[in-house]
Amino acid sequence: MNHLTLTTPALLFSAISLIMLAYTNRFLAYASVVRNLKEKFLQQKDDALLLQINNLRKRLYLTRSMQIFGISSLLLCVLTMFLVYINLQTIAVWIFGVALVLLIVSLGYLIKEIQISVDALNHHLDDIESHLSDKPKN
Repeated sequence: MNHLTLTTPALLFSAISLIMLAYTNRFLAYASVVRNLKEKFLQQKDDALLLQINNLRKRLYLTRSMQIFGISSLLLCVLTMFLVYINLQTIAVWIFGVALVLLIVSLGYLIKEIQISVDALNHHLDDIESHLSDKPKN
């Protein structure tokens, strides 16, 4: 096994912190969109709004998973530092490896969420284009 120092897992702190900030910003943006969609849906019960609501629900669950795995990775990095501090190198290496895997899973969920978000935006763009093509030409 490789020898870990306290600085090895600490290097991930800034990266994971920035990732978590981005995840939180995504979550807050979704919360705002959900509130707006609720108001729209209460005013007009449109099937297109139901599709958007279902899409947002998937994206919220993915964002929650991204956050859980990211936070778990950060916690295991802290645990790794503690294990290095008390000279339990072998366990520290394994825990750090798990922390890296959790970060990879978190980023994988981010990729999936981005794909769903792009698909949702493409549906909106298609809708705009269909309305433009329905418009009578002068």
